[in-house]
Order: sequence, then structure tokens, then C-alpha cells
Amino acid sequence: MMNLIKSMTGFGRGEFSKGTSTFSVDVRSVNHRYCDVSVRMPRSMSVLEEKVREFVSEKISRGKVDVYINYSSFGQNAQVKLDTNLAKAYVDSLNTLKKMFEIHDDINLSLLTRFPDIMTLETVEQDMEELWLILKEALEMAFNALVEMRNREGERLKNDLLEKVVLVKGFAEKIEEKSSGIVDEYKNKLYDRIKELTKDIPIDENRLLTEVAVFADKASIDEEIVRLGSHMDQLKKALNFNGPVGKKLDFIIQEMNREVNTIGSKISDLDILNSVISIKTEIEKIREQVQNIE
Repeated sequence: MMNLIKSMTGFGRGEFSKGTSTFSVDVRSVNHRYCDVSVRMPRSMSVLEEKVREFVSEKISRGKVDVYINYSSFGQNAQVKLDTNLAKAYVDSLNTLKKMFEIHDDINLSLLTRFPDIMTLETVEQDMEELWLILKEALEMAFNALVEMRNREGERLKNDLLEKVVLVKGFAEKIEEKSSGIVDEYKNKLYDRIKELTKDIPIDENRLLTEVAVFADKASIDEEIVRLGSHMDQLKKALNFNGPVGKKLDFIIQEMNREVNTIGSKISDLDILNSVISIKTEIEKIREQVQNIE
């Protein structure tokens, strides 16, 4: 199975009919820290809302999801009830009036339909389980389209992020190359400077060398470079994981930022600081992109 990350942004539409009932579903999703589902559907169908929410939770693990459901039916939800006894009573009464007042007009159907309660409209109770099966088909169609769109967008995000990781790795290699001799250079300069300042003062040479070495060790960024590389490897692995990885990516990016900030605080070399700024710029771009990943 192909490994995919999913974007949280997408749209899908589905429509399904059976008998005289039709459901149409529109679903939209955008990025969100958690899974936030909003369902809008006819009040007469509200008993099915919990089933809709359960369905969504099986398809989506992260994102703000808006589900719009419309329902239409062609007349079988109501039936006309005819009261023939009441109609006969009206006809008998009209015939009595005709004889009594010698009226010669005919009694027609149009006249009878004007009288109340001869024909009444009664709502037929609907089978919600049957309606759910129809609605579920429409939901499947809408969410299949949504997931397909989220997959396509996720693949685009993945490729973009991998390109940015390559850039970060390039800047990190520049920092590593530049810093390879900078600590020793810094140690020598510091030692010479202290010797110059204390040339007329007797000092313990071994103590001086120890203090300079300790101070220089604090400026070493070897560990930070190694950890930064490890975080980049973890990020690439996460991007090839088939499932929700957005929260994990958030954490990895925070750790990358931490290492880069530490490097910037330890080193004053202008070239290294420029590379640090470049890395932070790319990490911020990665962070913004990751906000859209499920």
C-alpha cells in the first residue's frame, strides 16, 4: 500500500436515491488542532445525527469538518385520507337543501372539495433505519471524494516539505563545516588574549588551559548538529508514514527549532549565524505547512 499523508483541507459531494427518497451531502474540511465536526441536516432527520458523527469519526481523525445534508422525497411521506361517510353526509344535506328550496344546480366534485375534513393529509411515519442506509451511501460518496482530495493535497505537501528538509540539511552541513575548526580557533584566540592581559602576572598555566577548554567546550555545537540531523531523519520518516502524523510533525519541528536556537546562542560567527537564520526561515515555512497535515 502506498504511504500517504493527508492534508486537512478538502471538499466532497455525494448524492444517493432509493425509491422516492434522495439524500445529498456536501462535506468540507479545513485544518484544526483536533477533530471538530459540525452537522447541518433537516430537523426531521435529527435522529440520525449521532450516526453521521460516528461515520465522520471513522473517516477523519483531525480537522474541522462541516457536513451539510439535504433530504427530498416525492410524496410518499404523506397520504390523503378520504372520509366517505362525511362526504355522503354533505351530499345528503345538499340534496335536502335543493329539494327544500327548489334549487336546480348540480352538486359537483369541485363543490365537495371545498368542505373541510372530507380529504385530509396525513404524514406517514418514516423508517429511519431504511433512510440511514440511503444517507450512508451519500456520505460514502462525499467522504470518498473528500479523502481523495486530501490525499492529493497531502502528497503535494509531502513533496514540498521534503524539498525544504533538503534545504535545511544543506544549511546544517555548511554550519558543521564552518564550525569544525571554529572552537579550536576560538580557544587559541581566547588563550592568547588572556596571556596578553596577564603578561605581568604569574598564572597557573594548567589552570588557564583548563578554563579556556571548558569555556570553549560550552561553545561547541557538535551535539546540536547531530540532534538536528536526527530530527530531520525523523521528519522524513514521519512523512512516509501511512496515517495521521500532524501532531508528531509539530513536535519534531519544535525540537529542530530548539537546536537551531541553541546553535545561534553559542556561535557569533557571521557565516554560521546567516545559516542559522536561513534554517529558521525554512523551519517556519515547514511549520506553516504542517498545520494543514492530518
